[in-house]
Amino acid sequence: MLWGISDKEFEDYYRTKGPRWISRQIKINRKSIQQRRDELEKKTGRKIRAEERITMAGHRLPPDDLEYYIAEPIGRLLHTVKNGVVLIGSDAHYWPGVITAAHKAFVQFCKELKPTIVIKNGDELDGASISRHPPIGWERHPTLVEEIECVKERLEEIRLAAPKGTKLYWPAGNHDMRFEMRLATVAPEYAKINGIHLKDHFPWWEPCWSVWINNEVVVKHRYKSGIHAPWNNAITAGKTIITGHLHSLKVYPVTDYNGTRWGVDCGTLSEPFGPQFNYAEDNPRNQRSGFVVLTFVDGMMLQPETVRVIDNDRVDFRGKIVRIK
Repeated sequence: MLWGISDKEFEDYYRTKGPRWISRQIKINRKSIQQRRDELEKKTGRKIRAEERITMAGHRLPPDDLEYYIAEPIGRLLHTVKNGVVLIGSDAHYWPGVITAAHKAFVQFCKELKPTIVIKNGDELDGASISRHPPIGWERHPTLVEEIECVKERLEEIRLAAPKGTKLYWPAGNHDMRFEMRLATVAPEYAKINGIHLKDHFPWWEPCWSVWINNEVVVKHRYKSGIHAPWNNAITAGKTIITGHLHSLKVYPVTDYNGTRWGVDCGTLSEPFGPQFNYAEDNPRNQRSGFVVLTFVDGMMLQPETVRVIDNDRVDFRGKIVRIK
């Protein structure tokens, strides 16, 4: 096992991620990676090449170039789950110095439920310093560097809590896109410099617009708006659809001649009255901290379940109070 990864893992990474990703991830120069690829090709008798993917605009890009287009992420990621759990947390708006009960519970459930897939469904970054909302008075927002470091810490806690081999996906949220939209507006000439793109800072998490599971369940940051968005999402999408954005944490069943599908709002991994949302002027808001658990048995998704934060020490799940450790 060279560099801590087996030949099979190396081949999978090379095909799906590309040599640049491997180089950054394990700190090995590109020449050494190409040499290992050549040796493995001789050993197996088959060609090993990075697979092309198609972006939302129809451009054909290898993985090496693809990661530099988060303003146009790779679109749709397809995944099959026969038996297993998928954890979906959304709208964390991570803030330096704040670790919420919802985040702690999410990490705990990663350890206990051993998910096959973990999806952070957008708005991990708040982007307060590049927000359309001006500062109130002389309040200090965290710098972008402080926010990026905070998001790194929280996402790494989740990655380490999940079982080895768990797929980590990150559908882009509107707050996440602030990062590159600002740069694309004021400094487009920097487009391909490493570090300019949000994905450069979180190499373990695969960006996309949506994750499709078993071609029946769609997970994406947002679709319809308004209080009835989950219902309208399921009606108009014709699929079970899991979204974030509205922070409301709720599940709507929709049944017709095609059977039953679900419209789900993931809630928020932030605290609804946290410092990120000071611009809301302490008004009441129909929002709930928590996240979503999907369970698949023989390829069929059972009814989506929510984990709702009760207070700093407890959540409710499956009719029981679960203490946050």
